[in-house]
Amino acid sequence: MNHRIKSGYVVTLLALIMALTGCGSQSGTIVEDKVNVVTTIYPIYEFTKEIGGDEVNVINLLPTGVEPHDWTPKSQDIVNTSKAQLFLYNGAGLEGWVPDFLKGLNKDTQVKPVETSKGIQLIDAEGDDGHDHGHDHGSEEEGSHDHHVDPHTWVSPKSALVMAENIHSSLVEVDPEHADYYDERYNALKEKLEQLDESFTSTLSELSKNEIVVSHQAFGYLARDYNLEQYSIMGLSPDAEPRAQDLVNLTKTVQEKGIRYIFFEELVSDKLAKTLASEAGVETLVLNPVEGITKEQEANGDNYFTIMEKNLQNLTKALK
Repeated sequence: MNHRIKSGYVVTLLALIMALTGCGSQSGTIVEDKVNVVTTIYPIYEFTKEIGGDEVNVINLLPTGVEPHDWTPKSQDIVNTSKAQLFLYNGAGLEGWVPDFLKGLNKDTQVKPVETSKGIQLIDAEGDDGHDHGHDHGSEEEGSHDHHVDPHTWVSPKSALVMAENIHSSLVEVDPEHADYYDERYNALKEKLEQLDESFTSTLSELSKNEIVVSHQAFGYLARDYNLEQYSIMGLSPDAEPRAQDLVNLTKTVQEKGIRYIFFEELVSDKLAKTLASEAGVETLVLNPVEGITKEQEANGDNYFTIMEKNLQNLTKALK
């Protein structure tokens, strides 16, 4: 997986700004009388809206229905971020474009960049082969932004709790006048995440099986925190194509371990998952890494919590 943008990209973006300033942005616009926060992915966007409430205007860079791994920002994203008070990104190697993006911001910007995954024990994926659970290490280690680090922190409610705390702290820092308001809303979100964590812990601990086969290696934190064993068709990035021998080996694993379902995702092609399921004689189910939401999910009012609850239902169905 290559998250790094090409050399000279920022220069091109800055040139485009001169030509396109004033054009609309699909992700939102700056509001003068609020704390403006720019986020990179849906879970951070949702948590920020939950905590910020009416005091905060949140602009999510990633459009609805777009998978985040190889997405890169547009010129208007630089314009909006330069005018914002906070720029919240996941880190852990997910948004490899961030360093150059920050360099491209207006030199007079007051925006504060915050890595929301800071403080989470990150998982080293050991070569991005899709089958190694890796080792844990702190997010402040030098290698924590390497592309072999699993960036999918938010998929575990335990890690999401850390991210929510980081978002809360950053809002209080830039807008201390409304600290009590943010505290109250953060505590409500924290309680919901703790309840979700308890649901995953109690439900999954009672199931007879713990092996899951997924489209791409996005569930490492969920697996670590709730005693699951993850096998993936693709690596950390959904465009990391498996070798034919990998599929043969996975088919053998599915049959030997009595795995009954192959999980696929809405934002990633289900072709390989269905091919593997057909070869192994099993069925498919959705397991959503909540990297983004589809337009249909948005229209239905789905959010992080409804999607994660559905994930738990499907895990229960597959593992009991």
